[in-house]
Amino acid sequence: MIAVREATAADVPAAAEVLSRAFDEYPWTRWTVPADRYRARLEELQAIYLAHAVECGLVIVEKESRGVAAFVPPEAPGLTSERQNRVIELLGDRLEVLAATHLPSRPHAAWDLATIGVEPDSWGSGIASAILAEGLRRMDTIGSLVSLETSDPRNVTLYARFGFSTIAETQVPNGPKVSTMVRTLSTEA
Repeated sequence: MIAVREATAADVPAAAEVLSRAFDEYPWTRWTVPADRYRARLEELQAIYLAHAVECGLVIVEKESRGVAAFVPPEAPGLTSERQNRVIELLGDRLEVLAATHLPSRPHAAWDLATIGVEPDSWGSGIASAILAEGLRRMDTIGSLVSLETSDPRNVTLYARFGFSTIAETQVPNGPKVSTMVRTLSTEA
């Protein structure tokens, strides 16, 4: 059995490193994050968003820090101005393209599965499923829908196993195809 736990602020640096490796070839991040210093930018962006999720949402990590998932509630405050300014700097010339991208609205009451990633050398080991199952168990406990966006078709299959349904597919002009998915309450994995 894969042991998971709720993350704290102390887990953010290691979790951001995991996500930077997990998302190294991910279509969305490759499209939105500038190529110059890509991995460093991606790791810092992940750290910013994970710190925010630890503060206002739920972050689940695998006990050996090989995987992480972040859930953000619908009423979460925005990033602090300091964090927001740093995100703007990190996105650089990609910010304008990203800001012009329109994806379908998701249910307003749904928590956002903002990210989930596993060390590439641990892919297929069940870590993502364990982390996702724990996060979704907690969402069921509080009675919340969960929504997400993914630009990797392989992820759609994983999420469907956990009760997510695709509600829209968007081909971003000159970018990746994005699947928008929603999960209702108490679905069995």
